[in-house]
Amino acid sequence: MAKRVSKTTAGTTGKKIFVLDTSVIIYDHTAIKNFKEHDVVIPITVLEELDNFKKGNDTKNFAAREFSRYLDKLSGSHSLQNWTQINGRGHGMFKIEMNYNSKVDAEKIFGERKADHKILNCALITAEQNPDRRVVLVTKDINLRLKAKSLNLVAEDYETGKIKHVDELYTGRTIIDKVSVDAIDAIYEQGGVAIEATHKKGKPVANHFFILKNGQKSVLATFDSENSQLRRVQKTACFGVMPKNAEQSFAMDAILNPNIKLVTIQGVAGTGKTLLSLAGALEQRRDFHQIYLARPVVPLSNKDIGYLPGDIKSKLNPYMEPLWDNLKYIKNQFNEKEKEYKQIDEMVEKEKLIVCPLAYIRGRSLSNVFFIVDEAQNLTPHEVKTIITRAGENTKIVFTGDVHQIDTPYLDAQSNGLSYLIDKIADKPLYAHITLEKGERSALANLANELL
Repeated sequence: MAKRVSKTTAGTTGKKIFVLDTSVIIYDHTAIKNFKEHDVVIPITVLEELDNFKKGNDTKNFAAREFSRYLDKLSGSHSLQNWTQINGRGHGMFKIEMNYNSKVDAEKIFGERKADHKILNCALITAEQNPDRRVVLVTKDINLRLKAKSLNLVAEDYETGKIKHVDELYTGRTIIDKVSVDAIDAIYEQGGVAIEATHKKGKPVANHFFILKNGQKSVLATFDSENSQLRRVQKTACFGVMPKNAEQSFAMDAILNPNIKLVTIQGVAGTGKTLLSLAGALEQRRDFHQIYLARPVVPLSNKDIGYLPGDIKSKLNPYMEPLWDNLKYIKNQFNEKEKEYKQIDEMVEKEKLIVCPLAYIRGRSLSNVFFIVDEAQNLTPHEVKTIITRAGENTKIVFTGDVHQIDTPYLDAQSNGLSYLIDKIADKPLYAHITLEKGERSALANLANELL
């Protein structure tokens, strides 16, 4: 049973009050539990906005429903206009704020009646009612934070799931010069050497990749943590696609390694992330029941797909076309009469290979599946966790994306799901990561990435 506390006894000086924006709930529907001993205010406008999101299969729809159910469970038979204890040890309290009649009216100042301005008024009235406490508006909306600060309100981003230093994000590979020629020769001849022969500073993380050099001699290797040795990485062609550089060779090695169940590949456009993943999946088609190639649907110009003309298939085609382009590229490595060319068509026809929006995967079993999630930088940490926790027996998941190319308004390089995953899960034997740095699409594409 939820505990109701009178308004006068709610909280003490030193405890903050956080006013949550809708964007925070959509980003993480468990956010209310992440403010420790501090109290949380939910503007009634947030519930109204969530009500508009409750129908549908997208993540925001799921988040809206789950948050509403959680509040309903907490409230019991009590009024949510009173402070109510948040479940869990050391948590503060929360309430729904109905009052928007602040002395400073954001709607008049900004000249428009809209949800954001109502939420600003809610934060303003909360600050007026609690002069002895620090009131903070928490929102993923940068512009709303700026508006709040212009009204002398304290405003912050939601920090849970946000990594600290994206420039120091794990790359997955290290170049070591002046490795002994004997060690390099041994890796070529024996397929691997004990880690001590090349790495003097302790053991690296599991499945870390190395370029070992000595003058003109070099070899590609990865750390096999189970056997505590450096294993040689070879360039391996998959379904007509041959890695064109060391990092692509590392990516393909991770994709083909049956002991690695989770792979992340980060890199700018044209580095071959999706192409390598798809080629590697096709090469292992007999080892999995299905291959899913999916990506999140990011509305064009922040407009929902209903804005686009045609039926649902026509609406989704613009989003899925890049995935089909990669599939066509692989098909075109072969003649129309060759079996590989026909196999791809048959796999699509029999739904052995499925290209679809990520929302269509939600709720399906992920057992015995090779699952490629493209443009993973447009996912929240919670969405990434949801996908991985659905993995059953004999499932492999590959996330690809560019953490600096965010297409959704409430994510950035530090808070997106791909960055979060790379930062949190390194050093696990089931996981491998590689950052692709060299573009292989064309000289023109490389020029654009470097100079524009």
